[in-house]
Amino acid sequence: DCDVIQADGGTRCASITGAYVALALACRRMVKIGQVSQSPILSEVAAISVGIIEGTPILDLAYTEDSSAEVDMNVVCTGEGKFIELQGTAEREPFTRGQMDEMLELADKGIKELFAIQRYALNG
Repeated sequence: DCDVIQADGGTRCASITGAYVALALACRRMVKIGQVSQSPILSEVAAISVGIIEGTPILDLAYTEDSSAEVDMNVVCTGEGKFIELQGTAEREPFTRGQMDEMLELADKGIKELFAIQRYALNG
């Protein structure tokens, strides 16, 4: 269970991205006090939403955007750019492969920003 204190859009992506930081801190502490010899974490993890509103791809949908989006998608990736999850839904009309590629490119940029924020949170 995860409580998201502030989120204007979906809490799922915020929970995944924040949970990685919490897990990394916990693993760092376990290594420091000798509970484990090394962190079991294999890669960073972050999640972000993307969608299409009035024909335009949008990153990190706010609640009002998500509820009116023609397409909404959650993208969860590792630090190496591998997909953990892709979940997308055409809310009104089907979307094209080209539109999906545009959303994935936008998500990639957003996830890279999230990884930078996570690293800052962990390392200052």
